[in-house]
Order: sequence, then C-alpha cells, then structure tokens
Amino acid sequence: MKSLRRLLTRLRNLANKRQHEQRIKEEIEDHLALSTTENLRAGMPGGEARRQAVLQFGAVEAVKEAYQAERGLPFLETLLQDVRYAVRMLLRNPGFAAVTILTLALGIGASTAVFSVVDAVLLRALPYPNPQQIMRVWEQAPDGHRMNLAGSNFDDFVTQNKTFASLAEYGYGLTSVSGGSEPVRINVAAVSSGFFKTLGVEPFRGRAFAADEQRLHGARAMIVSYQYWQRYLGRGADLSQFHLTMEGAVYPVVGVMPAAFDFPSDVAGWISSEVDPGSPNRTAHNWRGVGRIRDGITVAQARADLSAIAHRIRDTYGKNVDLSDAAVVPLADAMVGDVRTALLTLMAAVGMLLLVACANVAGLLLARTSARRKELAVRTALGSGRGRLVQQFLAESFVLSFVAGALGILIAAAAVKILPRILPTNLPRQDGIVINPSVLLFAFAAIAAVTVSLGLFAAWRAAAGDLQAALSAGSRSHSGTGIHQRLRSILVVGEIATTLVLLVGAGLLGRSFLQLISTSPGFRQQDLITMEFKPPIPQGEGANRQAGVVLQIHLLQEIMTRLRAIPGAESVALAGAMPVAAGDDLADGDFLILDGRKAPENFDEWGRIGQNPSLVGHALYCVAGDRYFRTMGIPLVRGRVFAEQDNFDSTNVAVISESLARQRWPNQDPIGHIIDFANMDGNLKPLTIVGIAGDVRAQGLDAPPSPIIYVDYRQRGMNENSSPTILMRSVAPEGEVVATARGIFHDLAPDVPVKFSTFADEMGGWLADRRFLLFLVGVFAAATLTLAAVGIYGVIAFSVARRTQEIGIRMALGAQRGDVLRLVLGEGARMAAIGVLIGIGASLAITRLLSNLLFGVSPTDPWTFAGVAVLLSLVALLATYIPAYRAMRVDPVIALRYE
Repeated sequence: MKSLRRLLTRLRNLANKRQHEQRIKEEIEDHLALSTTENLRAGMPGGEARRQAVLQFGAVEAVKEAYQAERGLPFLETLLQDVRYAVRMLLRNPGFAAVTILTLALGIGASTAVFSVVDAVLLRALPYPNPQQIMRVWEQAPDGHRMNLAGSNFDDFVTQNKTFASLAEYGYGLTSVSGGSEPVRINVAAVSSGFFKTLGVEPFRGRAFAADEQRLHGARAMIVSYQYWQRYLGRGADLSQFHLTMEGAVYPVVGVMPAAFDFPSDVAGWISSEVDPGSPNRTAHNWRGVGRIRDGITVAQARADLSAIAHRIRDTYGKNVDLSDAAVVPLADAMVGDVRTALLTLMAAVGMLLLVACANVAGLLLARTSARRKELAVRTALGSGRGRLVQQFLAESFVLSFVAGALGILIAAAAVKILPRILPTNLPRQDGIVINPSVLLFAFAAIAAVTVSLGLFAAWRAAAGDLQAALSAGSRSHSGTGIHQRLRSILVVGEIATTLVLLVGAGLLGRSFLQLISTSPGFRQQDLITMEFKPPIPQGEGANRQAGVVLQIHLLQEIMTRLRAIPGAESVALAGAMPVAAGDDLADGDFLILDGRKAPENFDEWGRIGQNPSLVGHALYCVAGDRYFRTMGIPLVRGRVFAEQDNFDSTNVAVISESLARQRWPNQDPIGHIIDFANMDGNLKPLTIVGIAGDVRAQGLDAPPSPIIYVDYRQRGMNENSSPTILMRSVAPEGEVVATARGIFHDLAPDVPVKFSTFADEMGGWLADRRFLLFLVGVFAAATLTLAAVGIYGVIAFSVARRTQEIGIRMALGAQRGDVLRLVLGEGARMAAIGVLIGIGASLAITRLLSNLLFGVSPTDPWTFAGVAVLLSLVALLATYIPAYRAMRVDPVIALRYE
C-alpha cells in the first residue's frame, strides 16, 4: 500500500512537473540569496559573495535532477522526452515519415482485416454451451470418403454408443412455405429429437417440440428462425395464430429460435423428422449427424466408439450396407471444411506483405541511421550510453509504428465493411467479421512487434562500429558504410524472394482459375434464364400418391406450355436440379440392373436383389423434360431422348450419361437394358434405357464428369430428391422475360415462390470462393511487388549517392555513360538474381501446400515459375534503371568536388 501511494505521488508530481520545477528553482534561489548575504556580511565583494555561495551549494542542475529523481519518475520522463524528440525529428523529415507510416499502415491494416475473417471463421468458439463437445458424425465408405447417415444405421449409433450424451440427425433443403405475410422459398430442416438439446439451445419464444410431435404420424409443428418471425410473422407475440403450409401439410408455429441461432446455416424453419416414416434402407444416406460427447470423453474415444458400432453393422448386414467405418469431427472444424486452407493461405500472404513492408522500412531506417552517425557520435561523446541510444531508437520506432498502427486499424475497419460484398456466400459465420477486442489485440501485438523489431534493429546498427571515428570523418564517409549497404542489399534480396513466393502463389491460383472457367461443363451456358421453384410434392402412399403425381405433372406441363409462348423463348425445359452451379444439388444413389429379372414388387425384394454387387450401380438422379437436352445443348451420343409418347401410362424410360455407359456397361450397348431406381423416388416401375447423352460435370467444373440417370418428369413426377428448375434459352431481354414469367407463376401457382436468375449468375456464385481467394492474393502480391520495387529503387539510389565521387572519377578516367549504366544495373541485377533464386527454392517447398486449391495446374508449374521470375526481374531492372539513368548523367567536375 505504501509503495502504491508513493507511485501515485510520483505520478502527480510528474503531472505537475512545471510547478515543482518552479518551486525547487525558487528554493535554490532563496538558499543562494541567503548564502550571498552571509558572505557580504563577512566582507566579501558582491560578485565574489555570489560566486562563493554557488560554489558552496554545488552543481545546481545536478541538485535539480536529484530532486526530480527522488520525487518523480525519471525513466518515464526520459521516455517522454525521447518521444517528443522523435516527433520533432519526423516532422523535420516529412517525406521519410510519410513513406514509412503509409508502408507500415498498409501491412498492419491488411493483416488486421484478414485476421478479422480468420478470427470469426476459424478461431472464435461456436455460440453454444461447451462447443468443444459438439461433434459432426458421418458414415465412412470403404474408399475413405465420408457419407451422410442412413436412418437405420443412425438408430444403431444412438442405442449402442457409450460416449455421447445425445445424438441427433438432421436434413434440410429449399422448399416453398406459405401462411406468413407472403409465400417464400426458405431452407427448412427436419431434425430428430435431441437436436436442440445437443446444441444446448432452446427457443427464446414459445417452446420446443412436444413428445406427440416427435413420433411417427404425430402432430406436425414448426419452429421458425428469429429472422423469419420478424419479417414474415410481424413479430407476433401469440404464436398460436400462425399456421404455415409446406408441401400440402399445415404446420402450427410453436417456437422462435434466438436471433443468433443459425444452424444449419440459413435455415429458417425446423420440423420433426420422426413424424414421417423414414427409409429402412441402410444405403439411403439422407441424414447429417450431430452429437454432444459426454464430459471427460475425447474426440478419439468417441470416434473409436462409433467405429466399433459401424464394424458391427457391417458384420451383421454385410452387403446390405456400404459403410465400413464412422467419422467423428468437432462441429467447428466440420463447418469450416476446405475454407481453412484458403483462409490460412490468405493469412500467409498478408503476413508476407507485412514482412516486406517491415523490410522496406528497415532499409529506410538504415539509410537514416547512416546519415545520423555524426549526431550519434556527438551524443556518445557527451555521455550517452548504448542503452540510452537503444531507448531513443525504440521511442522513434514507437512513434512510427503507433501512427502507422492507428492508420492501419482505420484501413482494417474500412476493409471489414467492404469484405461482405466480395466474400463468397459459402463462407460460414460471416456475420461475426468485425473489429472486436480480439482483432484489436492482434493489431496491438503487430504494432508492438514492429516497434520492437525495427527499434532494436536500428539501434543495433547505430551502436555498431566506432562512433567516435565519425567525428573526424568527412561527410561522405558517414553517409553510409559498406556494412550498412550490404545489410540494405540483404533486406532487398529478402523482399524479392518473399515477393516471388507470393507472386508464384497468385500465378498458380490465376492459372488454376483460368483452367477452371475454360473447362467445358458439357452444355451451352450462354443465354440461359433459370427459374427455381418447389411445386407441391405428392404425399401419402399407393393410389393417393399416384393421384398427387398426376396433379403435379399437369401443373408442370401447364406452366411449361405458358412459358414456351413468351416472345423470344427459343427453348424451355424442366430439370430436377441445376448442374454445376449448385455443385451437389443432384441426389445420388444405387440402382438395380434387372435385364430379364422380374421387377421387385416392394422394397424388401428391391433390397434382396441389391445384395448382389453385379446387379447394382451408382449414379446421380436427375428428373428432366422432353426438351431438356436440346435446351441445355447436351449432345445425344446414341439412341433417343424423351419424346411425346413418353407419358405417365407408357413404359418408363431413362437416358444415361456416357460416363455411366462406359463404367457399368463396358464394351456393351446399354440401350434396351432394364434398370430400377426406385430408392430415389419411391417408384418401383422399372426403367428402360433408350439413349446415351454426353457427359456433364454436374458436381462442379473441378470434378470429373458424373454418371447420371435422367428420368422423365411426365412419368415419375418431382419428389423431395429434386430441386426443380425451369431452364429457358431466350434472345429477349431478361427483364421482360422475368416479368412475363412471374405473372404466369402467379396465375397458375400463386403460393409457389420462384427465384429468377441466369446461369451465368449461378456459375458466378459457384466460382465465388475461388475468385475471392485469387482477388485478395493477387492484391497482396501486387502490393508486395510495388514495395519490393520501391525497396530496390531506394537501395540503388542510396548506393549511387554514396558512390557519386567514385562515378565521377571513373568518368574522368574515360568511362562512358554506358559503362556507368551497366555498373549500376549490374548491382540491381545481382540482387534480383539472388532474390529470384532464393524465392524459387522457397516457392517449390511452400506451393505444395496449395495443392487442394489448384485445378489443372501443378504446384510446381514451370510456366508459372518462369513467368513470375521474368516479371520480377523486369520490375527490378526497371526500378534500378531510374537511379542508373541519373548516375550516367553525373557531371565529372561536380562529382570530383562532391564531399
């Protein structure tokens, strides 16, 4: 307590320093006046009396300093003096201050902005109680890839596990919902009991599902998101007044989730999955899994537990299952997925930018330190120790870094506001990208690191060598020593190497992106207007379901007929999902190859036939219309496509992709073969293959062509495995077509919301994450290249200034301007060559980490490496040429007098 009071007293004294200095001055004057008076009485003359009084008192300034040391905080006072001196020095050199501050602000601002994204997506804990206990659960196939859960397998995981406190399954998709202020297409998730318990979240208004709402054929109910409740239900307090209609069923609203709850992402409603019967098929991977492990259980223990259950399922059901293991991953890691690699790549890129910025500033500090060697020698001669010099340089570095850091934080704050416009929509947790205390702490840590590293570096070079010798040296000699010049050259070589690594990364991503967009998806992409909607899905079984399918087909045909009459519509077709743009919207599953065998009459028979691997294939399932292939521009390889004679009462037919024909019927003609794809749409009618269509990259341009089975919607209808989209190829203006089409949908299906777009927009959304990564890495690479060019220019320009007299002597002895140009360009070329060689070696090691982000390009692509090396060398020579041009125009007479 006494020490604290002493510290507070010293701080008060520091705050009132002028008053204390005035008081001690007055006390000393009073003491000297009294001593002088006594000396006068002793008979001394006036001047001598004063002189003896001062001699008797001692050194006045030393007494003042001793008083301040006793009553104040000398270290803090000295530091403040150094800061004030540093500010004055920077104001005297505005050019140097502006360049260093802007350079560091660029590096700190970019690093802070990217870290705000990394913090929100990768580092911040999920907003659930004990989020580290929440796991995502998958089945694992024999080849190692993860699969969603089959309902029956999930039931075994729930009943047999010993490590999970709760397990839940969920699935979600876009559907049409009416009953609010307007009909809308929203994501609705079907969840099993324990879903909200697993996440540790309850509705903030209303209630969770009751027991009667979580059993087979139980009461239907829906819990809605806060955003849906606010926008479409008017924030109504009485939830009992709201009844929403979805796929022909009515769902009373029983609860509203908290505003911050967003799982699965962008879901606006939750219903119980237990109300409707599930598929008993253990290969129908329809469900995602999530669970909360018990206290004290590790991820490895949970994984081993479910793995043992998966092995028992495999041993028990044999060929009736296709799982070989189970996978358990923390939910936070599963949500991030492949985004982690992209974000860490961005963080590494911006770290390189900050590194190059610091190297640039270090080079400038070296030049400035060289110019101040005489000043530092004088300070040393007057008694300043090396520690005092270090403190001074740290103060100067602090002022630079603090101002640059403040400006950098402002740059980051502006960038964070712009980022949502360019971030890919599939990036999770984007709403958490803000400048929060964690991000500010990162910025302050960066500022501190820059302050200490630059300050110690400058102080080390300033204190090196014989400072006293600078007092007797001419001005030329203390403008820079050979050691300083070599250090600056080393820094520039490091900048060039770092820049090359970043440019190679940007080049590889750029070539990969070009390869991707130049890859043919297997159809024509131009002039396609898309209309996504969700018609009523047939419910029930048997005759009731068949009647629902007939009504749905009639509605779809009427919509298509009206759309085809729009002026400018060249071709209109219906598809069960849009390939490529949505990535994985087409559902996949096993099909049976019957070929002379009796078609199964029920799913038990279907399952028994499926136990024979030779009779089972796997493909994507796509519902299409008679003009689908013509509208999309997918070529017919052999046979025919759907025709007018294919209707609800005729033999069901299928068209397969060329890749499926090669894969399942090698060296055969598959046309005429009979297959059964009942597990995808519940329709046990067999399908006769009538045609083979060209391959389509339905799961993304970066994926190989997919095996696909196309079925006619006029025979099978649309089910829950489809995401219906009408595709229109039109030469009319998009706005006119959309306006007319909107009116048609309003007349024929007023409760079915429609999303209008173009295929180009959908493709752009699919490519957004790659474009975003390429854009930012490219920007950072360009900024780093600019800084490297400035660094090369600065070193060569300083070298030319230091060697002005030498150049004059060379020219006086007969050297031509071309000789001087080659001399200076050679110095820059040597630094560039060394930097490029080091950078290539580093790039060969580092770019292998980008393998998962590349398509059609090797991480060691020689063309990219060569192109970047040439570009960087040209920029280095251009930066060198400017001071070289000045050097060759030096007047030898003036140069010889240069001192």
